[in-house]
Amino acid sequence: MARSPDRRALIAETTLDLIARDGLRALTHRAVDRALDLPDGSCSYYFRTRSGLIDAAVRRLTERSRAAFAHSGLTRPPAPIDVDAAARAVATVLDHNLSHRRRDLLVRYALATDPTIAAEQRAALATSLFSREAARGLALACEAEDADGAAADLVSLAEGLTADRLLGARSLDGVTAGTEESVALLARPIAVFLRGLRPERDVGTCGGTRT
Repeated sequence: MARSPDRRALIAETTLDLIARDGLRALTHRAVDRALDLPDGSCSYYFRTRSGLIDAAVRRLTERSRAAFAHSGLTRPPAPIDVDAAARAVATVLDHNLSHRRRDLLVRYALATDPTIAAEQRAALATSLFSREAARGLALACEAEDADGAAADLVSLAEGLTADRLLGARSLDGVTAGTEESVALLARPIAVFLRGLRPERDVGTCGGTRT
């Protein structure tokens, strides 16, 4: 097994795997040791408490989210922006989460809904799906009158679309994440929302000339 920094990351990844597979109640130091085929006590050497293990898992989730956004093109949207292109960019991020980070999403919901999770852990989880800063950038590019409010609304929309596809009625529709159909399905309501920020402007762009 690798040295300490990599071992901590591996333990955090294994913690995510265990929560996704067996639920939060199954998370113990011994369970992590067994999953990694380590002697009893190995995990507790790096993370002495169960809360420490959960902290490591939450940090891992947020790191993965930041990395995804770094490659999304959403951190610095152009102005004016094409609504359909912007909606597709947002939808692509959400679809990537559904197709490549399904485990992370399941863990996030398992942790966020558990009453024993600490307030700081819950706060980190609450902001780990979609960047409100990136959402505010889109709202500003669309010249929204209330960029902060629009950003909060867009994040709520992203949360709802993701949960519906993962756990809600949309999960029963047979749409496969990672496909063009999946991205298009997610992009449609996002485009409607972005157009609604400034309905008097050109329907094809945000921040363009009046029609």
